[in-house]
Amino acid sequence: MPNKTKLAVTLGLVPLTAAICLAQGEGAKATAEQPKYFHLDLVVKELDGGKVINARRYSTTVSTDAGTSVIRTGNKVPVTTGVSGSDNTQFTYVDVGVNIDCRGAKEIGTDLALFVGAEISSAATASLHPLIRQTKWSSNVIVPIGRPTVVFSSDDVTTKGQMQLEVTATPVNEHVSQVAR
Repeated sequence: MPNKTKLAVTLGLVPLTAAICLAQGEGAKATAEQPKYFHLDLVVKELDGGKVINARRYSTTVSTDAGTSVIRTGNKVPVTTGVSGSDNTQFTYVDVGVNIDCRGAKEIGTDLALFVGAEISSAATASLHPLIRQTKWSSNVIVPIGRPTVVFSSDDVTTKGQMQLEVTATPVNEHVSQVAR
């Protein structure tokens, strides 16, 4: 009997040991999968002949989970679409401003990889009808953490001007400790 008892106890401990190991592995996996958060400073720059003539700053936070960060700011510009009768001018509104989307952030060593989509538009009223200027970019980008990086750049088609989008990614815990100083 003692050998049968030992065998029964041993066989009973095998599933228990396996369950404990599995639980520890899942606990370590859950800890490893905690999302990390990054503060993004985004700067839209207009350059003329290589000199910055205008810069607008935007900021948001992204995480390494499946979330999306969205920035929308701008105005609605009326555009004449026709005239009905003597005093009834018909028009529609066109959205102009800045739209920036960031998603899919993943930390890769000392870099942050993410998708950035940006649309920058403005209206110039040089004539009766406004001229809408628009720049659109979208791509997966890699940004060194803590260093400002130009991720998009394009020349104006009619001038020597250029538009750029610069991104700086800072881990939230480091950003908070820098602000506290």
